[in-house]
Amino acid sequence: MTQLIPIDRIMEMLPHRYPMLLVDRILEIEPDQRIVALKNVSANEAFFQGHFPGRPVMPGALILEALAQAGACLVFFREENRGKLAFLAGVDHARFKRPVTPGDRLILEIEAVHLRKSFGKCRAKALVDGEVACEAELMFALE
Repeated sequence: MTQLIPIDRIMEMLPHRYPMLLVDRILEIEPDQRIVALKNVSANEAFFQGHFPGRPVMPGALILEALAQAGACLVFFREENRGKLAFLAGVDHARFKRPVTPGDRLILEIEAVHLRKSFGKCRAKALVDGEVACEAELMFALE
C-alpha cells in the first residue's frame, strides 16, 4: 500500500487544473483495488460565491466530480493508463446525506468493482468527520 501522494504527483496523473482539480492528496492506495484521497474545502472556492450567498454549500455535482477524479487517480496509478483521459460515463444510486461547507476535509473513498482496459465501475463515498456526505456508483470510460 502506497501512502501520502502529494499534489505534484496527482497533477502528473490528472489533466485537471484550477479551478477544476478537486483532489489535494492521496492518503492511501491499493493499486487496482481502492484509493483514499483528500479534498480540503476552502472558503476561497469560486463556487461558494453563488452557492449559496450567506450559506455556502459545495454543489453535489462537484462532490461527485471529486469522487470521479479520485477514481481516475486509481486508474492512472497504472503506468499503462497514463496520458489517457477518463470520462465519467454514469452515476448510479447517488445519495447526498449532509452538506459540505468551507473548512471541511472531504475524504474520498473509492473501491474498484470492475476495471477493464477501457471501462470501469467503482463504489464511491465522500466523508466529512467520519460522516457520509455522498455515496454513489460511478462508471467511467478510458480513451
